Amino acid sequence: MSELNDYLVRSAAAITAMVERDLTGEMERAASAVVTALSQGKAFLIAGNGGSASDAIHIAGELVGRFLKERKAYNVIALPANAAVLTAWGNDYGFDTVFSRQVEAHGAAGGVLLAISTSGNSPSILAAAEQARMMDMTVIGLTGDTGGKLAPLCDILLNVPSTSTPIIQQGHLCLYHYLCEVVETRLSNG
Repeated sequence: MSELNDYLVRSAAAITAMVERDLTGEMERAASAVVTALSQGKAFLIAGNGGSASDAIHIAGELVGRFLKERKAYNVIALPANAAVLTAWGNDYGFDTVFSRQVEAHGAAGGVLLAISTSGNSPSILAAAEQARMMDMTVIGLTGDTGGKLAPLCDILLNVPSTSTPIIQQGHLCLYHYLCEVVETRLSNG
């Protein structure tokens, strides 16, 4: 078997493991929370570092722009996208609070924070989740296998059963694309 095919087999095994874990209930709760928040004019905030920052921006692009349907824009903010806030706040106060500060600015009770961390242990993501909980927001975690320290801070945990960062990120893509599709469909249908 080629190295490529071996990698694809490992990727497919992680997707199969997600099917076996059956995240259906958690995904339904996540989609309902996002739909309810957006329907009520609350922001859907997304935070992540590194590759997960790119995922946060990707999700916001799908929901502010469009995923599969022509429709109105949704109030979705990718917290890693604001370079001025990240660099000013990170320089003056430290990187660990760059997302919690933005949750304080843009979040509100009834809103949703999607906290993305493959390990579940990123200090800036943990701080954002803590801030969101203090503000009575729903916290959805998108993590790897155990959810790490983020798990107990989440109302809803979508955890990919792997410890390999690239494989976890592939699982995240499947989960958040599905979330985008469900949110867009439900909001477009009334």
